[in-house]
Amino acid sequence: MKRRVLTKLVSLVLLVPLVQLALLGCVSSPDNPVKVNALPEIYPDYIGVTIPAGIAPLDFNFVDEDIDGMDVVVKGSKGGEIHANGAWADFNIDDWHALTEQNAGGELTFTVCVKKDGQWKQYQDFKIYVSQYRLDEYGVTYRRIAPGYEVGGDIGIYQRDIHSFKESVILAENIVPGQCMNCHVANRANPNTFNMQLRGSSGGTLIYKDGKQSYLTTKTDSTVANTSYSYWHPDGDYCAFSTNSIHQSFFVGTGQRIEVYDTFSNVLVLDTRTNELVLCPLLQTDDWETYPAFSADGKTLFYCTAKPFRVPAEWDKVKYSLCKISFDAKTGTYGTQVDTLLNARELDKSFTYPRPSYDGKWLMYNVTNCGNFPVNHPEADLWLMNLKTGETHPLTEANSDDTESYHSWSLNSRWFVFSSRRENGVYSMPYIAFIDENGRAGKPFLLPQRNPRKYYLEEMDSYNSIDFTESKVRFDAHETYRKVFDNQRIQVTIR
Repeated sequence: MKRRVLTKLVSLVLLVPLVQLALLGCVSSPDNPVKVNALPEIYPDYIGVTIPAGIAPLDFNFVDEDIDGMDVVVKGSKGGEIHANGAWADFNIDDWHALTEQNAGGELTFTVCVKKDGQWKQYQDFKIYVSQYRLDEYGVTYRRIAPGYEVGGDIGIYQRDIHSFKESVILAENIVPGQCMNCHVANRANPNTFNMQLRGSSGGTLIYKDGKQSYLTTKTDSTVANTSYSYWHPDGDYCAFSTNSIHQSFFVGTGQRIEVYDTFSNVLVLDTRTNELVLCPLLQTDDWETYPAFSADGKTLFYCTAKPFRVPAEWDKVKYSLCKISFDAKTGTYGTQVDTLLNARELDKSFTYPRPSYDGKWLMYNVTNCGNFPVNHPEADLWLMNLKTGETHPLTEANSDDTESYHSWSLNSRWFVFSSRRENGVYSMPYIAFIDENGRAGKPFLLPQRNPRKYYLEEMDSYNSIDFTESKVRFDAHETYRKVFDNQRIQVTIR
């Protein structure tokens, strides 16, 4: 009998916290709410954004944390309705997916009620637009890193399912201790073709193709440094790289905290079938060439180039022009002429990080006052060039008063993902935006998280090198460990 009574007491003790949690997660329904002539202040600001059907639920918090609860009703212009009630707007994933699929090409209307001090208030309705264009990629990949400058810390390359809240690691510093990893670049969102750079005592260039890993030493007697920034040729045989000597300087008493700059840089192409570097005299000059990117058809190589200055003393004089040169993948040869698309001297700006859309129509790039590392420039904006007409314009709807950088296209060229410091000026956070047939962007939305305020405001990582991935990356990180620390490298050669 005593054992039975003790068991009941233990069960009650364990049950009380569960009941308390349940009560915290559920609030009463609105009863005669007071109408407020204002939009609700929510985090993230999802009001008026354009989303794809099937994206993860756009959960949000009320900015005022001192509330008793929220009640949100979402109605579709083509039918359907869902409801969330609790400490924040936490939507059921299956219900959200069904509602957005039903309303593709339509809109969702949100009615938000907030309870505070025992009184319900109903705010003005707001809308979210559901595009008719799909975003069927599995997710996004990115490097997560603390926004420090002198040490890397707990660095990792991660992937995130954009249709749910699931994140998984591809490769992290705890798997290859002491190695910094960066510049994870896939070929057109292909999870089976990518490369990344590892820095440290056992550093090298990792090439991953069709499930096979190769670990390369890419510096030769004919090149100035190991490879760095990269971009794949669409056929997957070639990969363009820059070779850079990258440095950083810190500022005191100014609005600028840090400047990252090169002391030399060139552009070249690696034939991944033979591990040979293909050089071009026009890309191996005393000027600083960097940020290569192949066009959608693979026939053009875009890159950026600047005249050398005494850095860091003359850091603000370094401005990069945007150029192109032809490339023939059949013969592995370059053209004989460089064309300048945007002239830094004439326009008194710096143009970097070109990324062509996969439909061949657009070229997205960064514009800053100087330099080639836009992530550290608060004035960095995204611009778009029409590759047929040469006309350019800023992506005003996507830009903010702070840094925009690390942009990549979706496979259907209707969406792009980028990092922005608009939240606080320090952390680069992942945003997705729609782009229409005229090259106009929709209002971007922060990558959805369950309880986003808790996630984003308590996490201490920046997101960079963001890109889409067509399906989940399946990668043997333990094999990478073995290759990194066995001190066996494939030495590339010059063709």
